[in-house]
Amino acid sequence: MKTFTRVALMLAALAAPCSHAADDGVIAALLKTYEGQGGSKFAAAKAEVMWTQPFIDVKSGDKRRCSACHSDDLRRQGKHVVTGKLIDPLAASANPKRLTDPEHIEKWFLRNCKWTLGRECSPQEKGDFLVMIRSK
Repeated sequence: MKTFTRVALMLAALAAPCSHAADDGVIAALLKTYEGQGGSKFAAAKAEVMWTQPFIDVKSGDKRRCSACHSDDLRRQGKHVVTGKLIDPLAASANPKRLTDPEHIEKWFLRNCKWTLGRECSPQEKGDFLVMIRSK
């Protein structure tokens, strides 16, 4: 009986969804919030364009891009261009902690959008980015 239980538990563990997957409940709730704020038809393709698009910092004149710190491949580690601090991969497939905490997601959207774009991201942009990151 013990052997059967162990085998059953092992098979159940193998059949369970991967733990590195993004939390679909968290993502769905955030997307619904962004829809309530005016976003719709979120598209990873729109975020992918913004990801490498240069934005000019009005104070310094520097060009900033999301990919400059986070890299073009969201499964890879990034590095902040100013501080040199290493940044864990954004893709949930490479980093199980990503897209699991809505407060953490919102905190970093606020900080990164202000730094890179010079403004807060719109609900549409947040939804597009979230869909893109989830797809990697």
